[in-house]
Amino acid sequence: MRSVAVRAHPLVFGVIIFLASESMLFAGLLAAWYDVRGQSAAWPPPGTEQDLLGATIGTVLLGFGSVTMGIAQAAAAKQRRGVARAMLVLTIFCALSFVYVALRDWAQTNFNVATNAYGTLFFVLTGTHLAHVLAGAVLLTAVTVFLRRPAFSADQQAGVQAVAYYWHFVFVIWLALWATIYLVR
Repeated sequence: MRSVAVRAHPLVFGVIIFLASESMLFAGLLAAWYDVRGQSAAWPPPGTEQDLLGATIGTVLLGFGSVTMGIAQAAAAKQRRGVARAMLVLTIFCALSFVYVALRDWAQTNFNVATNAYGTLFFVLTGTHLAHVLAGAVLLTAVTVFLRRPAFSADQQAGVQAVAYYWHFVFVIWLALWATIYLVR
């Protein structure tokens, strides 16, 4: 018997390549953070207030959103569109709630992007991630709206799979940022 190679759908493969490049972006930003941190006597600078509770709530929201996205993906594969749509709406809610928490955190900081290197790196890291969350919310909304289209049939799950990979990536990157910004001293 001859085996046949199974290839990823071009959309899924493209998203994987895109996420690899995005990993490089975040790796570079984290490298800048750790480089400046390593050269600083105190990190974060004295008097800098951080909202660990808010960031942790945001982390839980993204984690829950990753779980609901996984359920939505499995439901879509089984043609359980009602469950898939409900889970996608819940995932979008988690994304938008995270955006609210992040913007609230920005508004309550006692520093800004121009205060010092810490402020610059904090806002660049969290802002870049926030842009990815917003893009994810748009993609999730598109999947929710177009779930009944032939492109999302049982045979064609590439769109749902690609968005799921992107959304899980957003969560994993946030875990790295959350740990770096709020936990590592």
